[in-house]
Amino acid sequence: MSEDVVETTSSNGSSGRTRRRSRRARGEVQGPTVAQLPFRQPVRSVPPTELLSADEIESIHQASLRVLRDTGIEFLDDESKRRLAAAGADVDPDSDRVRFDPEMVMTYVAKAPSIFQFHAVNPERSLTLGGNHVCFGSVASTPNVSDIGAGRRTGNRADHQGLVKLCQMLNQIHLLAGYPVEPTDVHASVRHLHATHDQLTLADKPIHAYSLGRQRNQDCLEMVRIARGISDEQLDTEPSIFSIINTSSPLRIDGPMLQGILEFSSRNQIIVITPFTLAGAMAPVTVVGALVQQNAEALAGIVMTQIVRSGAPVMYGGFTSNVDMRSGSPAFGTPEYMKSAMIGGQLARRYNIPYRSSNVNAANALDAQAAYESVFSLWGAIAGGAHMIMHAAGWMEGGLRASYEKMVLDADLLSMVSQFMTPLVVDDDALAVDAIDEVGPGGHFFGVGHTQSRYRDAFYSPMISDWRNFESWTEAGSPTAESKAGELVATLLAEYEAPALPDERRAELDDYVARRVSEGGVATDF
Repeated sequence: MSEDVVETTSSNGSSGRTRRRSRRARGEVQGPTVAQLPFRQPVRSVPPTELLSADEIESIHQASLRVLRDTGIEFLDDESKRRLAAAGADVDPDSDRVRFDPEMVMTYVAKAPSIFQFHAVNPERSLTLGGNHVCFGSVASTPNVSDIGAGRRTGNRADHQGLVKLCQMLNQIHLLAGYPVEPTDVHASVRHLHATHDQLTLADKPIHAYSLGRQRNQDCLEMVRIARGISDEQLDTEPSIFSIINTSSPLRIDGPMLQGILEFSSRNQIIVITPFTLAGAMAPVTVVGALVQQNAEALAGIVMTQIVRSGAPVMYGGFTSNVDMRSGSPAFGTPEYMKSAMIGGQLARRYNIPYRSSNVNAANALDAQAAYESVFSLWGAIAGGAHMIMHAAGWMEGGLRASYEKMVLDADLLSMVSQFMTPLVVDDDALAVDAIDEVGPGGHFFGVGHTQSRYRDAFYSPMISDWRNFESWTEAGSPTAESKAGELVATLLAEYEAPALPDERRAELDDYVARRVSEGGVATDF
């Protein structure tokens, strides 16, 4: 099925990997050679952390309502302002400013669903968003990419395809959260057509569409409908694609983002309202003040989705962090980021709306900084009760680069988190009283039946960790986490096989993309 590992190209044109027939294609491999947990959506058994008291959360809520009532939000789209005015919002006729009565806000927020299904091309990959369910999305929207062979380079379609294939092969990545890297060698007018085609044909997991103008949204809706082989009527009852709506903090939602809400919410597709509030830059310098602004912007966007269509699926997104006050650069994986992620989850639960957070870092290399910032970010999201964790695998440089090796390292980390969230069974067999009696004082448990019958599945075995002693590790060439990850990347891509897609759907999808490309795609001067 699959013949080659992906061929990546560096900025100077040199190939980062040698194109070759895979071991599977040569008949040398019957099953996967990289041990992973099976594809499954984790269901948390560990309750979220309540960092603030109920009274303190209520204080943030009330402060956000005051911001919406007194200061308001700018909506940079005429149709959106007309709809808001018809719903009872106070729209300033001489500006883009919209103010909200608190009772109106809560009336519309209450219409949003607390749990819904996210349908994939492959029904076995469909997800539940809300409740105790958690899902992990790939890195998205980076302008650059790197691997251990060819180094750092500008994003291109070959690497976009390579990362999509890697996402398909890694079982702990549940959805494609956007373009893992921006394919900048494809013209912006048709980029969404080719990139979405790649994601729908090279993978079978749920996907994202960027809200960069109405026609792009419409194209992606039609492409996912074709790939799923369903009617327009069925698409309107089954959320099958999602879009992130970032506010232009402070206190503004721009036209392309609002068009995304209008197009997707009207078709019952998933909108994730995500203010990008950096304390000290686009938001107040205090964490609590930044969260008041985040909450006000999120509530305004959620209200907009429910004005467009009552009950349309929407998520509360949190992405508040701080800046390095010495340089002004975004900082990630900080204590402030963790607190924001955890409190953001409390606010989402206050409104009974599914919550999105992220796994991020600001490291330039796969080093200790990349590891500890990612662990801090991820743990803030998990402790915050996030249902969707964006950028869960592969993010580097504060979002400026996607890394093949980091994607594998993160997938290993996500597997550990999934195992941690899996509930322990406490029954007579697990309590092991008979095994303890069999071994008795001073013995060991290696050879007893209780251990032997379970040793293969007793503990999670990481893909990356190397637990050999120092001497045997040195004899093996002293492999590092990065080099081990590089080997796994090559193996996973060599064993990649494209998911099945019925011929008639593939042909219709190909024809749609070819027609829209011939028409010129979309205007790029908005």
